[in-house]
Amino acid sequence: MNSIFENTRVAFASKTDLELRKSYWLFRLIASPLLNKIGTLSVQILLKLGAPIEGLIRSTMFSHFCVGTSLEESQLVVKKLKKINVDSCLNYSIEGVKSEIGFEKSLDQTLKILAISDSNLGTPFVVLKPTGFGAISLFKKVSESIKLSSSEIEAWERVKKRFQICCVKAVQRNVKILVDAEESWIQPALDNLVEDLMETYNKENIIVYATIQMYLSNRLPYLKSLLVKAEKTGYQVGIKLVRGAYIEKEIAYAQINKLPKPVCPSKEATDINFDKALNLLLKNLSDVAVFVGSHNEESTLKALHQMDTQEIAKNHPRICFAHLYGMSDNISYNLADQGYNVVKYLPYGPIKRVVPYLIRRAEENSSIANQTSREMELIQKEIKRRKQI
Repeated sequence: MNSIFENTRVAFASKTDLELRKSYWLFRLIASPLLNKIGTLSVQILLKLGAPIEGLIRSTMFSHFCVGTSLEESQLVVKKLKKINVDSCLNYSIEGVKSEIGFEKSLDQTLKILAISDSNLGTPFVVLKPTGFGAISLFKKVSESIKLSSSEIEAWERVKKRFQICCVKAVQRNVKILVDAEESWIQPALDNLVEDLMETYNKENIIVYATIQMYLSNRLPYLKSLLVKAEKTGYQVGIKLVRGAYIEKEIAYAQINKLPKPVCPSKEATDINFDKALNLLLKNLSDVAVFVGSHNEESTLKALHQMDTQEIAKNHPRICFAHLYGMSDNISYNLADQGYNVVKYLPYGPIKRVVPYLIRRAEENSSIANQTSREMELIQKEIKRRKQI
């Protein structure tokens, strides 16, 4: 079955020879920790100085990992992907929202995405970033059960209202809401909020999905308890399953605050956690829907094997495999070619505002050596194949 991800003709069918070579050199740059660090630091400094480098960013990192500067521009990629049976999940990837005005702008942008999202047109999912809707300090206080002031109570009610507004719109549009996970020290408030939303909106259909980060050692027990609670309460569960995105921050926070490390002791332990969680979800599809957010080929193959063993249809409506735009095309497009449900996560936004997202992509790819080397290996294989035609 491993050969399913080796078909580079399918994986890179949409890329020209020039685009393939650009992708190869980009991943080669990212693969070098030193060059990566120098490059990302230089970009940040030059932008602060007002240097005219947006064109350079757009032609390199931005064009590879993002789909446009506006919602309208992103639709070109959505339509392109739909033609090869790949769905899209649009995300306005700006970060650092801190004010009530900013939170309202985030809500407005999310509603604009919801307004054009349509399962039939290839956009069945919309992402909600919780800290785009409320202050981190507020989530932390609620998570620690600290008494809120009257103004904080009002602010928390506004946070919940923003989520409610989006869920109502999602029901109207017949699309699904993926609520992003956050750092562990503000996750408890988010868990309670999302569980309330699932209890309200996941009675008949599964509209709301919680994101579970499996590099946190307590998330598998939490997932098991959530399934039990949902069954008793009478609602269904949507889960976006990921390994996680905040491991360095988690370790640093634990050290500074003299707390036990919340992360799994090793990469292998995280992989085991992830595979156990996915196995559990696939065995409970009568009450669960799962959005598999993984670039790990081995975990994906295990999922395919389990689906085959349980005689689960490739296009089962409650299972989809998702990957970031610009990464793991060999998994995405080969799965879609075989008839599985596949979603590409499509970031967009003004270039300057999206730079933090791009830097995180560069840092993550650099820290996962096997990811970049695998990307380069496959690109080289496809370039060689084309030369032999």
